[in-house]
Amino acid sequence: MTTTDQHSAVSSAPTVSPEKPSRWWTNRETWTVRGWQLVVLAAWLGLWQITAANQLMDPVLAKTPAQSWDYFVGALKSGELMDNTGYTMMAVIIAWVLAGAVGVVAGLALGLLPRVERVLTPFLDAANAMPRIALAPLFIVAFGINTTAKVALAATLVFFIVMSSARAGVRSTDAEWLRLSAVLGASKPQVFFKVLFPVATPAIFAGLRLGLIYSLLGVVGSELISARNGLGQLVATYSATYRMEAVYAILIFLAAIAVVLNQAMGVAERRLLRWQPPADK
Repeated sequence: MTTTDQHSAVSSAPTVSPEKPSRWWTNRETWTVRGWQLVVLAAWLGLWQITAANQLMDPVLAKTPAQSWDYFVGALKSGELMDNTGYTMMAVIIAWVLAGAVGVVAGLALGLLPRVERVLTPFLDAANAMPRIALAPLFIVAFGINTTAKVALAATLVFFIVMSSARAGVRSTDAEWLRLSAVLGASKPQVFFKVLFPVATPAIFAGLRLGLIYSLLGVVGSELISARNGLGQLVATYSATYRMEAVYAILIFLAAIAVVLNQAMGVAERRLLRWQPPADK
């Protein structure tokens, strides 16, 4: 066989694509996971019911799932729950957007300016180590009992999370890519937009995803201390009056909100980062 015939045979050979899991198997795996999640939820509710019904804890705390459900339905009908949810979520989104944008810019700048980063790192670490809840009274005195104080406290959490993620994303760029860009004569803006920023984007999204949850935690924490409205204010009010069934219902509702926010960010991340190669398993 001549060399030409060999090349023809190789070029005409069918290409073997990597096997992909069938849609049937993927759906089966998803339903299996969902089934076990329902089992865990049912077991948790059963344990809660048994503990409350048999008074295995303090009578003040021993409220059944049915009692919490009754409050939840009543609060939905009266509008109390949704009105306060609106105030809480407004502060959450404002803090997340503002602090997230500033955090991305600051993180990218520190990643691109290592000398400035070395100078500021001790101060940033000290500020990040400060317990945020201790700042709540300061913000309340400075801004009053309003949405601004809640946003300020939540923003201090979101900023450092997003900034650290953006900085780490820039610093994770392969040095070989940077050297190759320099050899090819790429300008600094080209290196940033074609190499550094695309590499840092997944880390930035991870920081924004985590920052959204911490924004919720910061807002609710501020409302627990002092606020005119919000879910945290409801928890504080009902805790003071020993209506623990209402407290349990609101806490579960907050957990559900956190799950929805996390899932929504996950969907947005997958859609916006389709150009990223799949992670190796």
